[in-house]
Amino acid sequence: MTTFIGEHICKIDSKGRILFPSSLKKQMASSAEDKFVVKKEIFESCLILYPISEWEMQSEILRQRINPYNKKHSTFLREFFRGAAEITLDGNNRLLIPKRLLEIAQINSEVVLAGQDGKIEIWAKELYEKSSMNETDFANLAEEILGGQINDKT
Repeated sequence: MTTFIGEHICKIDSKGRILFPSSLKKQMASSAEDKFVVKKEIFESCLILYPISEWEMQSEILRQRINPYNKKHSTFLREFFRGAAEITLDGNNRLLIPKRLLEIAQINSEVVLAGQDGKIEIWAKELYEKSSMNETDFANLAEEILGGQINDKT
């Protein structure tokens, strides 16, 4: 599995293409294809870029947890997959992001590609900067989420 790290500020051209940073490309497994799936993120106003292998793992998780004959599950699936698109790197290492997704994420000219483990968030630069937490709030969140998770040996 690929682990992406780092923040990369990129320009988006008038056709909706982003030059995929070489540092992110180097983080991909050498056997990885240049195919991705891009979709709207569930909780934030950004897009998520999954390498195809990660997308397939996420799809398998859904298959195991979702009953397509359950109305709520079916509605979730429809919304989860809404707007998702398979994209590939072109010969110049650019990704063509569908215009409808760029509009949803309010992306115009500058974007931040933020590595997040097996996926990459694609943010409008202004929104990414606004989404940052202050250090105290982040420390409190980390304690809330992770504070009791380590093997309690008390």
